Order: sequence, then structure tokens, then C-alpha cells
Amino acid sequence: MTGLPRELRAVTTAEVAERLAAGRCDVAFLLYRDGEARQRIVELAAELRSLCIGRGPACEIALSWDAEVSRVHAMLERTGDHWTVADDGLSRNGSFVNGRRLRGRQRLADGDTIGVGRTLLVFAGGPEPALRITETARDSAPPELSPAQQRVLTALCRALAADPFSGAPSNREIAEELYVSVETVKSHMRVLFERFGVEAMPQNRKRTELARRALERGAVAR
Repeated sequence: MTGLPRELRAVTTAEVAERLAAGRCDVAFLLYRDGEARQRIVELAAELRSLCIGRGPACEIALSWDAEVSRVHAMLERTGDHWTVADDGLSRNGSFVNGRRLRGRQRLADGDTIGVGRTLLVFAGGPEPALRITETARDSAPPELSPAQQRVLTALCRALAADPFSGAPSNREIAEELYVSVETVKSHMRVLFERFGVEAMPQNRKRTELARRALERGAVAR
């Protein structure tokens, strides 16, 4: 996941703890700040099928402080294992996904931003259904690692441990931090992928899932 917009970055240890707790539940959630800049997390539990975003008090996500939000502004709906957002002309000022005007309905991906009025919400989708960690994997002891492998894994996890919305660092960033070559980092990463059972996952999910599993299994301290 890419980094959060400045206004949504965690500013207290309590906020970081809340985000980590939400991320461990393997349930999608929305993150935003209310009219007093307090962090709000809305879990999209399995039994939910739809939620309304708007200024009206009947909305599940009621943004009453934002005068630029319509009383009924946008709808979030579950389709299978995925969430979508739609405006369908409900709002007077429109809705935006990742800064682009929403036309009709759009499937949400992990890290997408939803702009309504002056309020920005971030969708945290969690791992894809096929990639969710089983309780056995989560509770099992971490594999044995060499000191060099441990340093690479720690560097990979640091951004995620500080803020679940931060993207995992690249091989080059890790190499620069540890004063080693990029090829050395790549070699260690291949071993780490295998040790944590993520080598067969899609390339764009491997690094984040490796970091998530390492944190869950205690291979790297939070």
C-alpha cells in the first residue's frame, strides 16, 4: 500500500495501535478523521452488505461537520468478496477515487482514497481472500534466519510496523539503509519469501504479505 496523505498519517502511538489492531482482523475497514481531527475506523464486517456515506444522521458514515457533503452522498456495497463505491448522481459536488471523479461504480483496492466534500477516507482492503493468513500460520513460530536475513526482514517491516498504510521499502531502499548491494538484498528476499511461504503469491503482494506474516509470527518486533 502506498503512503497515506499527510492529513491521515498517524500522529500518536494510540492511533498506530488502533490501525495495527484493525489490520490484524483481516477485515476491510475505512479510515478517516472527523470534524475535530480525531481518527475514525469503520470496520466493514462480513455481515455488512452496504453503507451510506453522507451528511445526514441516518447514514452509516455520517460526516455531519462537512457542509460540502450531501445528505446522501455515496454508497459502499459489497460484491462477493470485494467492496465497490458508487455515487450515481447522489451528491451535488461529486465523489472522487484517488483524486479522479467517480463515474458510476468502481471496485475498491487496498489503499484507495475516497474524497467526498472536504473529507478524505482511505479504504484498507486487507489481503485478498486467497491470501489471508490462517490461524495456524499466524500462531506458528518464526523460521530460523541468519543475522543478515534478519536485518533485511527488519528493514522491510519497519514502515509497516510504524504505520500499516506505509508501503514496503524497495530493495534499493533496503540496500541503502543497510549499506549492502541490491543483489545481496534480492538474494535474502528470495530466501525470506520461501521461509514464510509467500513465494507462490502474486509479485505485487509478496513483500507486503511477507512483512505482515513476519510481524504476526513475531519474527520482527512491532
